[in-house]
Amino acid sequence: MMLLRYGVMLKGQIFINNINKNFRQYRRLLELNCLFFSTSPCKMEDVKDIKYGPLPADSPYVKPFRLYYTQNGVEKNWDCLKVHDSVAIIIFNVTRKKLVLVKQFRPAVYYGIVSEEGDPNNIDYEKFPPKIGITLELCAGIVDKNKSLKEIAQEEVLEECGYDVPLDKIEEVLVYRSGVGVSSAVQSLFYCEVTDELRKNKGGGVDHEIIEIAEFSIEEIEEKMKPGNVHTSPPSFLFGILWFLTNKAPLYR
Repeated sequence: MMLLRYGVMLKGQIFINNINKNFRQYRRLLELNCLFFSTSPCKMEDVKDIKYGPLPADSPYVKPFRLYYTQNGVEKNWDCLKVHDSVAIIIFNVTRKKLVLVKQFRPAVYYGIVSEEGDPNNIDYEKFPPKIGITLELCAGIVDKNKSLKEIAQEEVLEECGYDVPLDKIEEVLVYRSGVGVSSAVQSLFYCEVTDELRKNKGGGVDHEIIEIAEFSIEEIEEKMKPGNVHTSPPSFLFGILWFLTNKAPLYR
């Protein structure tokens, strides 16, 4: 009887230990989920008091100027902007076969939409909610540090998306000029593959940046790229996705 009772107690203790172990694992899973995958869409859309005015002369990001020249014997001029060059990175998570993209509120996009259909000086926030200015983009950043382009790309991937990617795993795709009608800034496009193990933080940007991570399967991104869809995304995003679908996606179907 004592042996039977002891056996029941022992089995009961093992059962309780298994419950505790499973609970600890489940709690850890929840903690990781909060750390790596939680987002705050309401925070990004909490935009108000929008107004606009003349550009200060000391802007560190945009320098307007007028270029004068003679072409085919005719004197001409062109209004231009001096802006930073940039990097953009196509990120593919091979663990879950998902493209890793980012969302953020772009004031210029919001202003462009409002100015087409409303009054930028008197904005109707019900008709023009801030979410219309949120774009879907590649991870990207300006070139404003004394580092190589790959190092800047590596830093942006960590800051915005939370992945610590080795430099030798970042592949250069090509270099092109954006905004050729106004700025002609150089953008360098890169590609890298990541795994869940490379995820070191939840990303989201630095300082006061508010960036959300958005993941899409190959099938989901193909759906978004179908003819007839309207995008607020920049051309670099559309080109980068098409490059991925042509050159990398076939390897993971």
